[in-house]
Amino acid sequence: MKDKRILYVSSEVVPYLPETETSSTSFEIARKMHGNGAQTRIFMPRFGVINERRHQLHEVIRLSGMNLIINDMDMPLIIKVASIPKERMQVYFIDNDEYFKRKALYTDEDGNLFADNDERTIFFAKGVVETVKKLNWAPDIIHVHGWMASLLPLYLREYYKNDPLFSDSKIVTSIYGNGFKGTLGNDLVDKIKYDAIAEDKLSTLSKASHSNLLKIAIENSDAVIKGSEHLSEEIEKYIQENKIPVLAFQSEEDYNEAYSNFYLTEVL
Repeated sequence: MKDKRILYVSSEVVPYLPETETSSTSFEIARKMHGNGAQTRIFMPRFGVINERRHQLHEVIRLSGMNLIINDMDMPLIIKVASIPKERMQVYFIDNDEYFKRKALYTDEDGNLFADNDERTIFFAKGVVETVKKLNWAPDIIHVHGWMASLLPLYLREYYKNDPLFSDSKIVTSIYGNGFKGTLGNDLVDKIKYDAIAEDKLSTLSKASHSNLLKIAIENSDAVIKGSEHLSEEIEKYIQENKIPVLAFQSEEDYNEAYSNFYLTEVL
């Protein structure tokens, strides 16, 4: 993997958030590929529960300062960065006070999904791409983890399809079994259409459920990795129907060889 550029985009990453299958796997894979000589960068949302002082986050002024248009609203993009201790790996945090300052990830104290999770998901996808553009860093592989990152493949394929920085980038999505119940409201498609993404590309999202967010990511990816040992029958079938390269679930001790081989032989 020497000198390959891999962009890891995840809803959750340890040590900044508690251990989950998504947060642990996305970190471990990035760490192992970094150890193999790959150039890695990690992006995640700057949720309000992240302790900025303890993890030494600081704002990158030269990257911040732009506004993203989300459903006809100007939303300021703030970029913060930190380094994972001992690993010399940089983590970039996509931030906005309106979307991410609250002291919770996806739900309120009663367990209800936040009403603006749809806009937070769009903001995260666009924020990642705009930041990478400012860095002028063309990734060979973009590896997506977690449902809040699930619109990134769609935006790369449609909204940013003419951007030369990503013309050779391959998109890999890891699919996890843990999700949410309910939907991200009824307006997600309309809010994405505001970005001039054609409605016929969005039929899968007519109901903004967790499984459909995974499906839209699968549709727009070059390859899929099963991040959980057990996925729903619906998702397993959808992966097969899309006829793209698939890496079966791997145990942590097999990450290094399995992921390196998959990247090099099935993706690049």
